[in-house]
Amino acid sequence: MKKYKVNVNGTVFEVEVEDITGTAAAAAPAAAPAPVAAPAPVAAAPAGGESVTSPMPGNILAVNVTAGQSVKKGDVLMVLEAMKMENEIMAPCDGTVGAVSVTKGATVETGALLCTIQ
Repeated sequence: MKKYKVNVNGTVFEVEVEDITGTAAAAAPAAAPAPVAAPAPVAAAPAGGESVTSPMPGNILAVNVTAGQSVKKGDVLMVLEAMKMENEIMAPCDGTVGAVSVTKGATVETGALLCTIQ
């Protein structure tokens, strides 16, 4: 066993790490990896348009655009709260908002369609 001191955000923790280099470790069977869930399906972008999807699960705190509104690349379309952090969802391109698929207070999953830009 080796002992280490680890500083995490100003708090010092003492940890012990076991050295497993040896024949006993090689003989132990490896655990099977846990199955990975497939990502949520993403709605297809309309012809000539681009879909803006949620990068993570969370709650919509603000919707700053409406259908038909003109936007420029980098404009903040909406604010998504995830893990107590506010994340700005920005326009990936210049265009006009075709449809807004969420409202303030909505809960979304990863890959959920937020809006489309034509």
